[in-house]
Amino acid sequence: MLTVGLTGGIGAGKSEVSRLLVECGAVLIDADRIAREVVAPGTPGLAAVVEAFGTDVLAPDGGLDRPRLGAIVFADPEKLAVLNSIVHPLVRARSEELQAAAAEDAVVVHDVPLLTENGLAPLYDVVIVVDAAPETQLDRLVRLRGMTEEDARARMAAQAGREKRREIADIVIDNDVPLEELERRVREVWAELVRRARAPKEAGGE
Repeated sequence: MLTVGLTGGIGAGKSEVSRLLVECGAVLIDADRIAREVVAPGTPGLAAVVEAFGTDVLAPDGGLDRPRLGAIVFADPEKLAVLNSIVHPLVRARSEELQAAAAEDAVVVHDVPLLTENGLAPLYDVVIVVDAAPETQLDRLVRLRGMTEEDARARMAAQAGREKRREIADIVIDNDVPLEELERRVREVWAELVRRARAPKEAGGE
């Protein structure tokens, strides 16, 4: 098994890269998806979030009002740290369960938005960073996700800078390119991941 940490700044296009890797044959463990699952209605995770932030972060249906919570935590690093201390251990435990269920020869891609910020690079055999210029990220967040520019900039500022992400990368995928070029690059990366999975001693020096 080869474990891959996939990360990138918000709006860099990491989700598109993860989709393409799955098409190639990767087993995807999506930290964002798991983060939603562990705070679903009725979970201990949601109860802990409400205890920390109050009932104002609940939607009328009893679920988590993610935009409201996001507006609170991304404007306040201390509150973001509190939220992370609740959610991250739950996500980590579920991710470990899913990885244990994968085939022995699988390439397991962990899609982890805050991999850099949380110092998680040593957990993976390979770290892939999807990179895009800040102006590209901002344009995608405003134009494609409907965020206000202020909200988009706050979320970008809450993450590690571009240089810090690139420092931990074993492989960088440039996503300031047309989709066709991105697809070609992902296929190249997949071939390299398969090679490493088949020759772990050669690739990792183990």
